[in-house]
Amino acid sequence: QVQLVESGGGLVQAGGSLRLSCAASGRTFSAYSMAWFRQAPGKEREFVAAISWSGGSTRYADSVKGRFTISRDNAENTVYLQMSSLKPEDTAVYSCAARPRSLYLSTSWHEFDYWGQGTQVTVSS
Repeated sequence: QVQLVESGGGLVQAGGSLRLSCAASGRTFSAYSMAWFRQAPGKEREFVAAISWSGGSTRYADSVKGRFTISRDNAENTVYLQMSSLKPEDTAVYSCAARPRSLYLSTSWHEFDYWGQGTQVTVSS
């Protein structure tokens, strides 16, 4: 079992920045690839960013590429999502997720086994 707790969400103006954190506890954090997903009201959950267990590989949704950066600190059992140049369309509940180490870095939410409770990000225009 892995327990995930997100923090760092809030209200920010368009063009601003936020950094989300996801603290993990339980089994060995470095055994998992990690990802961020988001879900806006009335919309399906969508992939945002993923990072491999070592941090050596990352993937991003086209909508956030160049604006968001995912990183991890295995010593601190934490994954981060640095969000810059935020847009109103980035408004959503952001959740982190963990997937046991595998041969490829997944971007599909149904392949992730553990989820946090989510943190709200609201971007005002």
